[in-house]
Amino acid sequence: MIPSSHDVFLFNEGSLYHSYRMLGSHSGELDGQFGVRFTVWAPNAREVRVVGDFNSWHGGHHSMDRVENSGIWSLFVQGLHEGAIYQYEIHTYSGGMFLKADPYAVFSEVRPGRASVVHSLNKYHWRDEHWQKSKLETVSYKSPVLIYEVHLGTWKKKQGGELLTYREIANDLVDYVVSLGFTHIELLPLSEHPYDRSWGYQITGYYSVTSRFGTPEDFMYLVDRCHQHGIGVIMDWVPGHFCKDDHGLRRFDGMAQFEPEDERLAEKLEWGTLSFDFAKNEVISFLISNAIFWMEMYHVDGLRVDAVASMLLLNFGKSEDRWTYNSNGGNENLHALSFMKKLNEAVFQHYPAALMIAEDSTDWPLVSAPTYAGGLGFNYKWNMGWMNDILRYMEMDPIHRSNHHQLITFSFIYAFSENYILPFSHDEVVHGKKSLLNKMPGDYWSKFANLRVLYSYMMAHPGKKLLFMGCEFGQFDEWKDLEQLDWGLLEFDMHAKLKDYVRELNLLVKHEAALTELDHDRSGFEWIDPHAVSQSIVSFKRMSSQPQDLMIIICNFTPVVHRDYRVGVPLAETYNEIFNSDLSRYGGSDVRNLSSIEAEEIPWQNQPFSIHITIPPLGAVMFKVKSR
Repeated sequence: MIPSSHDVFLFNEGSLYHSYRMLGSHSGELDGQFGVRFTVWAPNAREVRVVGDFNSWHGGHHSMDRVENSGIWSLFVQGLHEGAIYQYEIHTYSGGMFLKADPYAVFSEVRPGRASVVHSLNKYHWRDEHWQKSKLETVSYKSPVLIYEVHLGTWKKKQGGELLTYREIANDLVDYVVSLGFTHIELLPLSEHPYDRSWGYQITGYYSVTSRFGTPEDFMYLVDRCHQHGIGVIMDWVPGHFCKDDHGLRRFDGMAQFEPEDERLAEKLEWGTLSFDFAKNEVISFLISNAIFWMEMYHVDGLRVDAVASMLLLNFGKSEDRWTYNSNGGNENLHALSFMKKLNEAVFQHYPAALMIAEDSTDWPLVSAPTYAGGLGFNYKWNMGWMNDILRYMEMDPIHRSNHHQLITFSFIYAFSENYILPFSHDEVVHGKKSLLNKMPGDYWSKFANLRVLYSYMMAHPGKKLLFMGCEFGQFDEWKDLEQLDWGLLEFDMHAKLKDYVRELNLLVKHEAALTELDHDRSGFEWIDPHAVSQSIVSFKRMSSQPQDLMIIICNFTPVVHRDYRVGVPLAETYNEIFNSDLSRYGGSDVRNLSSIEAEEIPWQNQPFSIHITIPPLGAVMFKVKSR
């Protein structure tokens, strides 16, 4: 239990990737006596004491010992048991004294409590062996990845408005996600955070799963149940900044410890937070260990890494008078770049099937390329450009869309430059941006039709997919981050039909290899006609490695029905309509292609053959060669 010199060396070197096994509070025995070992990194402190309910918050008899010249302090307290509440009493050389939560605590008091709780994470019996084995045998790049993004506090609540626990939400959430055909859930950050309305993005306890929803074992149950039903779990992770609350990481030992000393580098003024100091080796050990911790202890399948741009760029979001430059005179944060590469190398070394997803709004090259190929080492990146372009386009009245046709075609130019995920996330349906349904122009019918064609275009576009909760049934109001989703809307026909539509789209993607197998390969996509500007129509092919999987996709972004519309096709075969967003069971007008269509030997749109089809208003249709 005593920190080994080898572990201490690796921690100070920035290479102790399981540092949570050394630091924090750990129950065990020393010289035959049961108790708890406390270990903390506080290099600038004059003295550190452990205080808690077990010593009436007076630490005079529980002063910690320095561990060599490492900046680490440690103490074994005999007779202490799980559930003990504690903090570190930090004494500075200037005479100051204050209390801090344990940066490595695995459990914390329920807000507004600030103390840490001694807790062991070895009590839960996992039942996800089949999932863990199948995950290693699955190549995510070639498989369906359909992510349902969830804020646990507002997906559903109890009748009185209280939060559900991890266990209480597990059954309903998992059954719901399975029924809709999603493959993964992505959870907004669940590390301990003091303020509900930060949504978990301003953290005080990086290793402590938030107690507002229950115990660590309750969260394990939620993850386990997901896995037992074939659902992967991704968690938002925030290594770019942390909050300033007094009991958190800010000036932890009286000095700038986790953050840079230069306040121009430390301050994230637009968010009211502080950046991590990526130049400190111990901070690197802390952060990389934290990523691995969620995968080892909670079986999380991947991390969506928040605000990558704010780490990549020294002057992200800063006024010119606060700009700083790296040693080469540039804007790149060289230490953060090194951290991200080291992070991804470490994660994939230990968890080769992990999903490491960059939420990055820059045009930085090779974000999702391996580090040995000059990349940052993530395996996926959110396509923020696509998301911004298509939402801007869809918010226009259809009469104006022909003037902005490039907004729905430009993304295909760079679609294979990264391994992209196409996100409609929480950020797009809050703070006055309106819900996806309410962004759509037109009357009640048109709003739903626009949303259906948008979802079809998204599902047919190369890349994996993410949809925020509530978007599947068409919330009219934007996300209300203090209330549960508007589940009552499902009593209305159009909202229930939209939910069914999203389910069938998900099932289509899971069934049709052409829509997923070559998501990140140019050979999986080919234009038929990107130039039907006046009609606001695009048509293209999606392919897999098997020729029989070929799909023809046509999206019409105006409320005009096109009959006898000629579309080029590559094969002299019979084609069947296999999907149509305008079916009456989805709330559409039921303009469809009922019979098989024979290809004619009339070259069209750079294809050797062509077919005559009917295209529904504000609709998408998909065709396949009739199987023999």
